[in-house]
Amino acid sequence: MSMDTEFFKELDRFALLVKKRVSTAYTGGRKSLRFGHGISPVGYREYRKGDDFKLVDWKVYARTEKLYIKEHEEERSIVVHVLLDASGSMAYDDKFEYASRMAAGFAYLATLENEKYALSLFCNRLYPGEPRRGRRYLFQSIEDLDGVRPRGQTDLKLVSDQFELLVRSTSLVVVISDFIGDTEKVVSSIYRLGGHDLVMIQVLAPQEAELAFRGDVKFVDMETKQPLVTRVTDEERKEYQKKLQEHNLRIQEACRKVGADFFSFRTDRDVFEAFSEMISRAIVWRT
Repeated sequence: MSMDTEFFKELDRFALLVKKRVSTAYTGGRKSLRFGHGISPVGYREYRKGDDFKLVDWKVYARTEKLYIKEHEEERSIVVHVLLDASGSMAYDDKFEYASRMAAGFAYLATLENEKYALSLFCNRLYPGEPRRGRRYLFQSIEDLDGVRPRGQTDLKLVSDQFELLVRSTSLVVVISDFIGDTEKVVSSIYRLGGHDLVMIQVLAPQEAELAFRGDVKFVDMETKQPLVTRVTDEERKEYQKKLQEHNLRIQEACRKVGADFFSFRTDRDVFEAFSEMISRAIVWRT
């Protein structure tokens, strides 16, 4: 089935927050400033031997009779990396289709700003996409997503480790997944990716969010194919919802600690409405 991209027209009102000041050599720490010949003045310091004499601010010299260098913080374009979960659990209901539309939405926003973006798939490993820009690549990316059939298990910790080895510069990283699985691995991946401008987006089917089943039910794990026959009672439903809430609270807390954003959307939520909600968190902003 071809992806419905009608919501792109609505996204024209938004733009990525691309003027993020980023380091040019991220090595695993927090963001650092790189001073040089950029366009945003951040202060002055006294001239030191070896400095470029052309950087001396002569107006300041006229007032102080001392040589000062105007320092600048380089403003660089930010690469948007969208990491899309293509494991077996995403095949449930229409989760992968919904998540793909969200991924394409971020790619479209990057295209509006003529910024580079990369769409990467993952399951128990990362399948990295190449950062590119332009509408031609966007259309190709959408066509590729239409052909994906989710399968395999998920290992977010391994995926985040692989990503950090491949991407050395601070980027806008958007992870789209159901985040169903080992809470510790999800939390570990957040800390691993926390040096980037990180956005974690959870996509759940309504039945998963509510456990909207009753009586004797046979569940089959979409990743391991293991069956489970159980009786769903009101008490079990409450316990399930409690555990899901605790799981998500751990994710939210980890995101808070590293300055990342966490969103959870059900597939019955309009995609454009989801993007509208994310505006307030400075991922995107109204032009």
